[in-house]
Amino acid sequence: MIEVYHNPRCGKSRNCLAFLDNSNQEYTIIKYLEEVPTEKDLKDLLEKLAIKPIELVRQKEKIWIDNFKNQEMTDETIIQAMIAHPILIERPIIVKGNKAIIARESDKIEAFFKVK
Repeated sequence: MIEVYHNPRCGKSRNCLAFLDNSNQEYTIIKYLEEVPTEKDLKDLLEKLAIKPIELVRQKEKIWIDNFKNQEMTDETIIQAMIAHPILIERPIIVKGNKAIIARESDKIEAFFKVK
């Protein structure tokens, strides 16, 4: 089953769901601001995305700028910051099996589903 880390207030996230609906994909929504991912969830997600924790952070968010920007942080402290402030997590994220993408553009979503 496809999982989508979704923020209903985000236009890119809503567009992602519309794309999936239009392509008749079945999926489960994870409202990650309400169901905050655990440390294990985030580490699994990062592995599926094949990125470092900093690459999953929305670095233009006020919380990041005010509290974390220009600080020396380990991967672990970045993960803890995302758990404490889930708004920092990039969105939307599509997970299918052992692969995932940050699905901000429809062409990336389309390419993701064409890969076998």
